Amino acid sequence: MSESTRIERRVSLRDLRVLVSVIESGSMGKAAKLLATSQPAISRSIADLEHAFGVRLLDRSASGVEPTMYGRALLRRGVAMFDELGQGIKDIRFLADPNVGDLTIAASIAVAEGLVCSAMSGLTQRYPRLSFHVLATDTATAYRALLDRRVDLAVVHVIDPIDTAPMHVETLVLDPHVVVAGAQNPLTRRRSLELSDLIDEPWAMPPSGSPYGSVVFEAFRASKLEMPHSVVSSTLPVRTTLLATGRFLSMVPRSVMQFSPKNRLLKTLPIELPTTAKPLALVTLKNRTLNPVAEIFAKQMRAVAGRLVRK
Repeated sequence: MSESTRIERRVSLRDLRVLVSVIESGSMGKAAKLLATSQPAISRSIADLEHAFGVRLLDRSASGVEPTMYGRALLRRGVAMFDELGQGIKDIRFLADPNVGDLTIAASIAVAEGLVCSAMSGLTQRYPRLSFHVLATDTATAYRALLDRRVDLAVVHVIDPIDTAPMHVETLVLDPHVVVAGAQNPLTRRRSLELSDLIDEPWAMPPSGSPYGSVVFEAFRASKLEMPHSVVSSTLPVRTTLLATGRFLSMVPRSVMQFSPKNRLLKTLPIELPTTAKPLALVTLKNRTLNPVAEIFAKQMRAVAGRLVRK
């Protein structure tokens, strides 16, 4: 009998679920409450696992528990295993009824408000019983959520180099930044402008340490200009509200302006920023089969991105 077969006969899914819950909660007592069981039952499951594998999986102390290097290794595999089981359940549910399913997406805020919403809107017209859960966040958090298998896929601008060993990156479109103003801003009536003409205008910028902030910095540096004074530094929703007053300027990915309501509230100024083109990409985990709803969504994203290229 092989070692893996021997351990399979002694380890249950319930035991692995207990281990994951204990490590994630940091306490056997908390894990017992989460799993609606007793603390002695939790302790027995951990003891059975440690006996089966022949190593200590947890270090216990007065402040709680911490995984050993063996516990961390088993945790990674356990999370992947439960994720694959969940994906299998989604596959079966979809095969039983192709109109039913759910998808969890991580996306940067700029992408979530435009491209992702457009794709979901199109899909829900054809599949009204699909459900979507969108984590609209910063790019780094989107990557982390994908690596932790808390989302099925991510849609982000790839601005900083990423580790492609665990992730597959599919570029949908190259997406440059544009300079935007509120629809009532007098600058929107100008037919010709240079970035240097706007240095003294009030700007609302993305945070300087963020990926989008680095794109803005590079745009000014490429024009041999110093960064203008940022009256406000914040995320896109805050900047959009300020832009709508007609006083402020900002830079956003061009794709943001190709979806309502942004294209009604804001106007793009006639300034080319060729150095700011960045891949807008669909990011998935390697060695993780996409469930059918994710496949449908990816196809829809490619179609929406294709319309952006034609525009």
